[in-house]
Amino acid sequence: MPQFLLDNNHIAAAAAGGGAGAADETMTAKSRVTVVGSGNWGSVAAKLIASNTLKLNSFHDEVSMWVFEETLPTGEKLSQVINRTNENVKYLPGVKLGKNVVANPDLENAVKDANLLVFVTPHQFMEGICKRLVGKIRADAEAISLIKGMEVKREGPCMISTLITEQLGINCCVLMGANIANEIAVEKFSEATVGYRKNKEMAEKWVQLFNTSYFMVSPVQDVEGVELCGTLKNVVAIAAGLVDGLEMGNNTKAAIMRIGLREMMALSKLLFPSVKDSTFFESCGVADLITTCLGGRNRKCAEAFARNGGKRSFDELEAEMLQGQKLQGVSTAKEVYEVLNHRGWLELFPLFSTVHEICIARLPPIAIVNVKFK
Repeated sequence: MPQFLLDNNHIAAAAAGGGAGAADETMTAKSRVTVVGSGNWGSVAAKLIASNTLKLNSFHDEVSMWVFEETLPTGEKLSQVINRTNENVKYLPGVKLGKNVVANPDLENAVKDANLLVFVTPHQFMEGICKRLVGKIRADAEAISLIKGMEVKREGPCMISTLITEQLGINCCVLMGANIANEIAVEKFSEATVGYRKNKEMAEKWVQLFNTSYFMVSPVQDVEGVELCGTLKNVVAIAAGLVDGLEMGNNTKAAIMRIGLREMMALSKLLFPSVKDSTFFESCGVADLITTCLGGRNRKCAEAFARNGGKRSFDELEAEMLQGQKLQGVSTAKEVYEVLNHRGWLELFPLFSTVHEICIARLPPIAIVNVKFK
């Protein structure tokens, strides 16, 4: 598979930077990585990264992974079990993460020495996490977000990468793609897209950190486009799952996916005119949309919701079906609806609007195929 092979000394010099706690890093010219999050996708991200830090001289071998501490049914702490077994027995059972992955339940301690921060938590927790990290990270830190979602504030939508940059004062790239975590965990071939703003060299460093023989990563200069693809496709996946639950067939599902892609493109360009059409044809775009509408937790829960006639809430289905994982599509649909309503755009986006109204039981599941799409 094609890879970005960068000169290690060149990368190390760029990454070493300066600032608090960086003196020893400057001497060794090696980057330290912390993964902030340890759910299903966070654990897979740690596995990918850990396999590369062992091979590449520009990175310290050890990968720290912040774990939101939980007590397992056995009475043991999740972080202790991960460190003893080298396995996230709750969120990624049966998969070895790499012996150089070290679980740490103390957020501030987990990030203090890292100059590369990988954020992969449910998006609704990120504002609180950022507030805890203000003044606690290295001055030369760089970040990448694998988080699919947005914060909606009075002044409008705030992408998670922007939230990280504004709260922590650091540059933040994004990584999105057709990435069902359990398939990557067992090393089935997949692709992903790194979105960056100006620093292509930093983007290529992230590519180097994630890229493997079974996980092919490409950079694109379009942070907002890449991130909105990863965010909005979850709303379309809810619609696709509703179609499956209604047993409407593949023709209907294909139509819903096409309409959804059109609304994704239109809303992205309305919010951020700099978004490129070509981004939607990267892994983060149409490929991620397809895989999420065919598999994934949003489609799965929406199918169950429709089969129950909307009589069981998404909260109830999430608790029953996802075993602690979070359902992003429903909360994102609500956030998108708030943006559309505030700006007077509801009629321009009938699919997005209808998905939210179904999720809150204002409309029945069948409404997804009764909408008059323009």
